[in-house]
Amino acid sequence: MTELVQGLDQKILLSLAQAAAAILLCFSLVLLCRRFSVHVERETTLSLLRGLVQMVAVGVVLSLLLHGGVLTSALILLAMTFAAAFTASRRAPDIDDALLVAFYAVGAGASVVIAFMLVTHAITPEVTVLVPVGSMIIANAMNAAAQAMERFKSDVTSHVGQIEAGLSLGAEPRATVAPYVQSAVYASLLPRLDMLKSLGLVWIPGVMAGMLVSGASPVYAGIFQFIVVAMILTASGIAGLVATLLFRTRAFSKEAQLTLRPGRQES
Repeated sequence: MTELVQGLDQKILLSLAQAAAAILLCFSLVLLCRRFSVHVERETTLSLLRGLVQMVAVGVVLSLLLHGGVLTSALILLAMTFAAAFTASRRAPDIDDALLVAFYAVGAGASVVIAFMLVTHAITPEVTVLVPVGSMIIANAMNAAAQAMERFKSDVTSHVGQIEAGLSLGAEPRATVAPYVQSAVYASLLPRLDMLKSLGLVWIPGVMAGMLVSGASPVYAGIFQFIVVAMILTASGIAGLVATLLFRTRAFSKEAQLTLRPGRQES
């Protein structure tokens, strides 16, 4: 038992040393950027510090909840969904009820996909399996929701004249913004489509790499990684679609008047 604890301590010390080396490499990039008058010193420092602290905290929590079941995993994923919604809403500060829109969108995309993976036994409900995979699903759903909201707002505010012309001719509000709904959802899906196309050719994701290191069959690891990326695409599509549709309802008043304007907050 003592030897096991000492072995774990040595691994932790080694990982901390490796983390310090990674931080030094990041700061070398910061210095290089500074030579070209690109100042990211403060943001990089805060990001590195926050990332390290958060990952250590996650490791501590997972070690304490190592043998947790479905309820424990669900609570952790719910907390992650709230955090993801908060992060996504900050990227769209002038959207009315942005936090609620982001939470519904991320929650819809992540819950459908995670439930599907559990039902098909692609993943098990243990914390050490469900939480890491679920976090990837939630993170990508968060990015998709934020991208969809930003794209929809940008397109609508850039075409106010065309939309109001359609409204004046008697067109339904949803018909006047239909092209922008399509472009917003597509924009949220495009990075995940490219990720799926390049899978195995340009990059080998972390899940597969971790499985290979742990001794899993390369073929099995490859198939499982494909499943994860396919589920990321699905979750992103659902999140982007839900976010855009919810945002669309907030772009018009009850009298079918366009309320989303450049430089103004929605009412």
